[in-house]
Amino acid sequence: MSDLTSVGFDAGWERVFREGGFPGLPFRVREEQRGLYVLTDGENDCEAEVSGRFRFEAGSDPSAYPAVGDFVAAVSASRHRIEAVLPRRTVFERKVAGKRADRQVTAANVDVAFIVESAERALSPRRIERYLTLAYEGGVRPVLVLNKADRTDDPESLLSRAMECAPGVPAHLVSALDQRGLGSLQAYLQPGLTAVLLGLSGVGKSTLTNVLLQQAVQETGAVRDADGRGRQTTTSRMLFKLPGGALLLDTPGMREMGMVDAGDGLQETFADVGEYAAACRFHDCRHEGEPGCAVLDAVESGELPHERLLAWRHLGREMAFQARKEDRVMRAEERRLWARRSREGRANRQRKMR
Repeated sequence: MSDLTSVGFDAGWERVFREGGFPGLPFRVREEQRGLYVLTDGENDCEAEVSGRFRFEAGSDPSAYPAVGDFVAAVSASRHRIEAVLPRRTVFERKVAGKRADRQVTAANVDVAFIVESAERALSPRRIERYLTLAYEGGVRPVLVLNKADRTDDPESLLSRAMECAPGVPAHLVSALDQRGLGSLQAYLQPGLTAVLLGLSGVGKSTLTNVLLQQAVQETGAVRDADGRGRQTTTSRMLFKLPGGALLLDTPGMREMGMVDAGDGLQETFADVGEYAAACRFHDCRHEGEPGCAVLDAVESGELPHERLLAWRHLGREMAFQARKEDRVMRAEERRLWARRSREGRANRQRKMR
């Protein structure tokens, strides 16, 4: 007997599945590892793989394949066959590592993104801004979590610095080790809602998962004294049901946070820059020396930190470059598709002539 409502399958999802005419039955993806998936119906898990038809239609686009948190339509078999991915409500995705322009879906259909930083290492405003931009772009509510509060002598000062680079974003000091401040996270962990833990290796995501689950399910490792980095203990993305009815998605540490084209996300992350930009003389002001630039005036007066403007420029240029790169890749893929169809058409005509 399935209980999909316990893994977030609400009336809206049920309507999408029914009206979409999807084959098989709905499941949620609990884990993905090397092309194989673990699906859950809320009561039982089963192994699955994508069908041949799915693989043909998805092609080489990794973001088209199921991701942890997705709801999928699957047909029963010795190993279930995934025939379709239901349209995602929210998504956290990044550019894949390396020179390719593809996108990788890190988490799908999550309501809250816990961006976890460690209080025992130097705070990185630029890294936090990247996480925020991608979360906003995917429609995910970001929450900043400063873990290991027991490792710093001045946690309140650290919290203040974090809030400066994430204006308007809730920020919480916690310690998974002694469970300090964890009650503040419960407000986001309501029954049926899904949260994802994001951050570098060594910030304590696996320990947080174990504490919130009230059992040790994720391996934890020590942090190197030399650079404060941890050994990666979580090797795949996994979705867990918490005792209170919420769902938690733990992810491996991300060494590279490649940006995708996320214009709306950039605007929300840098809403403070946007507020001053609204008063610029020219609506297309680039804030690089134009007359009547309210943003540069705010920087000069000290109202807006210069670092915020530099970060806004850097991420904007990076995303513009990525958008151009994706466009080139899409055009090349389209040319290859039409060339393949042309070859197949010639082959079919030659067979008919024989």
